[in-house]
Amino acid sequence: MSLHVVYAFLLRYLFLYTRNWIRIIELIFWPLMELLVWGSLTVFLNGKAGGQVPQFVTYLIGGVIFWDILFRAQQGVAISFLEDVWTKNLNNIFVAPVRPLEYLTAGILFGILRTTVAVSVLIVLAAMNFNFNVFTMKWALVPYFGSLLLFGWTLGMLSSALILRFGQAAEALAWAIPFLIQPAACVFYPLNSLPEWGQMIGRCLPCTYIFEGMRATLDHQPFNWGQLGMSLALNLVWMAAAAGIYAWVLESGRRRGLLTRVTSH
Repeated sequence: MSLHVVYAFLLRYLFLYTRNWIRIIELIFWPLMELLVWGSLTVFLNGKAGGQVPQFVTYLIGGVIFWDILFRAQQGVAISFLEDVWTKNLNNIFVAPVRPLEYLTAGILFGILRTTVAVSVLIVLAAMNFNFNVFTMKWALVPYFGSLLLFGWTLGMLSSALILRFGQAAEALAWAIPFLIQPAACVFYPLNSLPEWGQMIGRCLPCTYIFEGMRATLDHQPFNWGQLGMSLALNLVWMAAAAGIYAWVLESGRRRGLLTRVTSH
């Protein structure tokens, strides 16, 4: 893998954002709106509780912040791919000496930058406006954030593979796929609140164990290493499957001319 190629892609993505303030606003706008909605709900519930904040109120804001980590990581990979579809640049990239791993790595690193910016804003605003300090979870934040990033990148690879396979008609999947798994991921509620079939799906998702762990940590329960281990194991399975699908679709696309079809409309 050439670090020069990865660096060149990163510079390209950075130029797209630093030279267009609309993109920067879009990066902040949606997570900010979601935080304001859920944060305002917590203020309302706090008032109904006579000023004694119910424990589940903190789950809502924590869920917003943790969900945005996963979503932004997924968007970093998927939107980077779509940028090249929209500009009809995909053919130019893959006829050049660019390896898929280099292309993916650049998207992942740029996703980390996007996630860092958006989540930092959320953390500061949650602390200032809603008295929620995510750092009360201390060192547990590191494995939690890491696992969510891994699963976000996995969903990004799956989104890109589906768009490449089915063309621009599938572009909506870049935004839809995270929300398709959100009900079973238990972002705002415990796993046992789902029906049995929903719990079965939830147990297959790496992020479910992280959201469950977040709530347990906010409840000051001991750190659950079993949940973290299950999340990491599932992440490895999901990421291996997604990488295999991505590589297969890309190679098949080269042989069958799908790259040209995706960028020709």
